[in-house]
Amino acid sequence: MRRKWNRRQVLAGLGLSAIASVSRHEATALASAGPNERMNLAIVGCGGQGAANLDKVAGENIVALCDVDDERAAEAFKRFPKAKRFRDYRKLFDALHGQVDAVVVSVPDHMHAPISLAAMELGKHVYCEKPLTWGIDEARRMARVAGQEKLATQMGTQGMASDGARAGIELIRSGVLGKVTELHVWTDRPAGGRRGSIAPTAARPSRGA
Repeated sequence: MRRKWNRRQVLAGLGLSAIASVSRHEATALASAGPNERMNLAIVGCGGQGAANLDKVAGENIVALCDVDDERAAEAFKRFPKAKRFRDYRKLFDALHGQVDAVVVSVPDHMHAPISLAAMELGKHVYCEKPLTWGIDEARRMARVAGQEKLATQMGTQGMASDGARAGIELIRSGVLGKVTELHVWTDRPAGGRRGSIAPTAARPSRGA
């Protein structure tokens, strides 16, 4: 029988709105919760952003880890030795869908929707990294399944889920600044402005080369 979780419990358990800002102290508090108060999570994608997401939900009960790259997943495997290991998310769902409450999807972009949909169709709550889908049809299918199954879902827009972003939105909506007509935003992502800003180190070849 599927465990009943309300939306508030799921979002709190996964730390979805705080996936990028939850403190170590909060993570430790989650880890001290009793077994019946913790969610059973399957992690699909354990390296890179997946490792960061896993770190933020480490206080929950990690029952399965799935990654096609053993090297990138090595740290996660070492950290959660009791979790079942998989390379294929389909085999994970076949074997453990009855033991999983929610799934965290942090794999390459083109697999976000297929994996999330497979989990949702089994009645699992889902946290999925951005971009959620490659097209409108996938987005509509995900919304439809989430509604039919009454699932809690969230896309990994960590920056927009931070307290700072929310405070800024509330400030604008409150009207205290008057009518806001223009907003300027800067970012150093990735840190240091490396994306698209590195000057070539060699002379550009001529057209005849």
